Parts: sequence; structure tokens; C-alpha cells
Amino acid sequence: MRPGEPAPDVVPVTEAPAAAPAPPAEPAPAARRPGRLRRTAAAARATWPQALAAAVAGLALAVAFPPYDIWPLSLVAVAVLSVLTHGRTAKQGAWFGFALGLPFFVALLKWLQVIGWDTVVGLSLVEALFFVPLGAGLAVTSRLPAAPLWAACLWVAQEWARDRVPLGGFPWGRLAFANTDTPYTPLAALGGAPLVTFAVALTGALLAWAALRLWPLLRARPLALPRAVAAPLAGALGLAAAVTAAGYAVPVRTDADDTVSIAVVQGNVQQAGMDFLGRPMMILNNHVEATLQLADDIDAGRTERPDLVIWPENASDLDPYTEPEAYAVIDRAAKAVGVPILVGALVDHPTREGYVENQGIVWDPETGPGDSYTKQHPVPFGEYVPFREQLSTVITRLERVPRDFYPGEESGVLDVGPARLGDVICFEVAYDGIVRDTVNDGARALVVQTNNATYGRTGQPEQQLAMSKLRAVEHGRAIVTAATSGISAVVAPDGTIEQRTEEFTQDVLTAELPLRDDRTVSDRLGAAPEWALAAVGLLAWAGVGLRDRVRRRAAASPGGPSEEAV
Repeated sequence: MRPGEPAPDVVPVTEAPAAAPAPPAEPAPAARRPGRLRRTAAAARATWPQALAAAVAGLALAVAFPPYDIWPLSLVAVAVLSVLTHGRTAKQGAWFGFALGLPFFVALLKWLQVIGWDTVVGLSLVEALFFVPLGAGLAVTSRLPAAPLWAACLWVAQEWARDRVPLGGFPWGRLAFANTDTPYTPLAALGGAPLVTFAVALTGALLAWAALRLWPLLRARPLALPRAVAAPLAGALGLAAAVTAAGYAVPVRTDADDTVSIAVVQGNVQQAGMDFLGRPMMILNNHVEATLQLADDIDAGRTERPDLVIWPENASDLDPYTEPEAYAVIDRAAKAVGVPILVGALVDHPTREGYVENQGIVWDPETGPGDSYTKQHPVPFGEYVPFREQLSTVITRLERVPRDFYPGEESGVLDVGPARLGDVICFEVAYDGIVRDTVNDGARALVVQTNNATYGRTGQPEQQLAMSKLRAVEHGRAIVTAATSGISAVVAPDGTIEQRTEEFTQDVLTAELPLRDDRTVSDRLGAAPEWALAAVGLLAWAGVGLRDRVRRRAAASPGGPSEEAV
């Protein structure tokens, strides 16, 4: 202090009072607090390039199926989803699975646009939901050793669930159905469609495993591949090649125990689309007309008399038991051709008023209608309306299904003339159990009676015919597909299409059909391979969850090791 300056005020030093406890912090305003929806949106924005890649893979997977038949794309789609889900969280994997599944099913099921695009999107959305747990499971099990194995099993588990629920399931879009004429196809004789799916998924997952390990090395050291990595890569690629080639080692039995000559009548319809039935008797008269022409050719010596004739589903649009006119024209056709006809007809239920049965009826030229098979698995919303009372008030389009189809309870093994055939009606060819039970009950060849007029020229008939090709190899049986408007075909036991018709033409196919009694390994094992593979995948997923829970508990316990140490 300089001389002459006044002394500053002296403030006595005192002990600072104790700080009062801080009031509890008020929660941040809702606008500032990130909610679950905002976090989800942010995560979606952060992963949109990967989701876009998954969507493109889904479209590529659809192109693997008929009518395009670029089957290697099924491997690519599996590989892409495996790469995208690798090392991700379960939620991220679920999102990528859905991003692949929705465009896949929209593109695959676009033939349903005949009914309406809302039907395409609605069913696709339901089916894509099964890819949500698939994606989550792929992400979780990608942290395990032998990840490609668990991935392939999870693909089987996804199809196992989708083939059964809801409302009896919808098996369209199985990996096996994109591989009905590929190196994987013969595996169906050992483990059915599930084993084909497993092999395709395993190959794709192995390719993904190799790509995940090769790509970083190529980016960092494009001219050098460490020996420690080269060996596992070679092993993965070699195993993928071995799985692909494994089908060539499976014997596909085609030798016949007996043969029967057949004629398949495709009568055609007057118009495609939802209203193909048109005026009553029109479709029936078409099939009668084609059969009478066949009889004229037989009498004139232009063709030999077959042992039996096969008509398609709904060949008779009237119940021949209650409509005398329908009975008379069918009986006339059978007498003219002189051999039994397997007639597809809609028949009123004998005891339940208002219900109809979709039947295949053996019509003898002398004794008339005899044994019959009733379709076991009517199509929801196509042949019956679930929750009709509740839904019909909201969806007026359901009125176009005026009567519900009543399901049958027995397999379709029928004696048609000298042949013991197994009848499978339309979409039933997609269901493993129905076809397998028919073969195990004694069918020596299979007949798929179908009516694809609603979906003509949309790609759906080609997709359904591909299923017949796989079933032929799976069960070692020749398969005859008889369609009202096409595609009718004769498929050999090795899956080769020997004859086929064009769509929307009246035609008759004649062939010598091989009959076989031997059952394949797949017939003997039944659904066991599918259950086993699905269970392995689900147990692997559950095992990772259990392991992670044990680690968290160990890390949180007092004196326990850190989570990193565990």
C-alpha cells in the first residue's frame, strides 16, 4: 500500500458455511430426453446403407425363383445377410432380416396382384416377420465358432415355423424351391426340402465367412495373404464346394417297377383372373370336349387308348352328385374314352350345409363315381375365410368366397384303373407332410390336380411346377401336374420335365408313367431332419444368451472378475 492511500476495509475471515445439499435434479424435458422411438429412428438412419443392401439382396433372392430361375442368387442372398448381421446386435440383425424379407416376398408373391396389391403387401409383411428372428439369430450366433453351421440351421428353423403358422402356414419362398434343378436337388432324397435349404444356406454362410476374413486383408495388404489366414479361407471355400457337390453323390432312383399309360386333359378356361369360373358348365364342357376328341383319336387309330385319364382341379364347376347335367356329361366322357377318369370337382358337403369340398373323384366308365380324395389343406382367404363373421364386415372383398371349403382327413391314395396314385390338390404340393404321407400310404406315382387360372401368366404356375420337380426327387416318384389352364406337365422321378403344355390352351398330354414302390431315405426319416436342424440352430442361439447372462452375473458379483476378464 502506497503512503497516503486509505487502508482498505478489512473483512474478517470466517469459516465458510457448509454447502446445502443440492436439490434433486429435475428430469429433462420430454423433448430433450431421447425416447425409444427417437433412438430407433437414429439407429435406422445410421444403418440405412446396410438395410438398402439387405433389400437388394431380397430382390435378388426373388429372382432366384421361377420364372427367372437364377438359382445362384439364393447363395448370394444368404451370404449378404450373413455379412450384414455379423458382429451386430440382435436388434440390428432383426432389422436387416426384415429389410431383406419384405422386398423378397413382395417380388416373389406379386402374382397375388390379381386379387389386389394390398393382398401382396399384407401377406408379404406377415411372411417377412419370420425373417426378424432369423436376422437376430444370425447376429447373435455370428460370435460363435462354426457360425456358418448355426446360420444354416437357423434358416431351416425359419422355414419350419413359416410352414406351420399362422393358419397352417405358407411355405412359398423356401430356399429349396429355388433349387429344384441344381447340384443341391438330389439331397432332397435324403432329407427332403429342409436338407436342400440347409445345404444352400450353409454354402452361402461359408462364402460370407470367407469374405469377412478376406476383404480386410485385401484392403490392407492386397499382395500378401498371411499363411495363418490362407488355410482357414481355403478350408471354408473347400467346404462350400464340397457341400455344393454333395448332391452328385446321392443316388436318385428312377427304375420303374411297373408302368401305366396316361392322358392328361387340359380343357382351358374362357377367361383368366378371379372370375375364371364364368358361366356354370363352361369349364366342364371344355374338358369333356377335349376328352371326346381324345376318344375320337383312339377310335381312328391316331393314338393308343390310355389306361386312365386325368382331369385337373375344378374341371367340373358343378357338383356332379347333385347336378344331373354335370353327372351326365362326365359319364358320357368316361364311356367314350373307355377308361377311368380322375375328375376334379367341387362337391357340396354331405352333412354340413353351406360347406363345399374340393375333391378328386375316380369316375369309372361302367360304375360311375367311386373313390375320392378331399383336399386336406384349403387355402385361407382363398378357399375359406377365417373369422368370417368379424372380417367380412370390414373386408367386403371376402364376399367373393361365398362358401368355406371343408378339409379332408385322409391322404389321397386312390386306385385309378390299374394304377395306385396319390392325389395332391394344388397348393398342397408345397407342404412336406401332405406329400410324404401320401407316398408312405402307398402311392406309386403322384398327381397334382391344380387350377391356376386365377394367376395365369403371372409366374405362379412356374413356381408351383418347380415344387413338383423337387417332390419327384424327394420321393422317387413320377409326378403328373394337371391344370385347367396350364401349366400341365409330366415330371420324371429324377425331376426332369418330360412334357408340358402352354398356358391358356386346350391340350392333351399322353405318356407312359413309371410306377415305383421303393421309398427314399427322406420318406423313411420323415420330418426328423427338419426338427433336428431347426433345434440345433435355436439351441445355439439360446446358448449364446445363456453364456452372456453368466458373464454378466460373474462380472457384477462382489470380488468377481471384470466383464472383460470373463
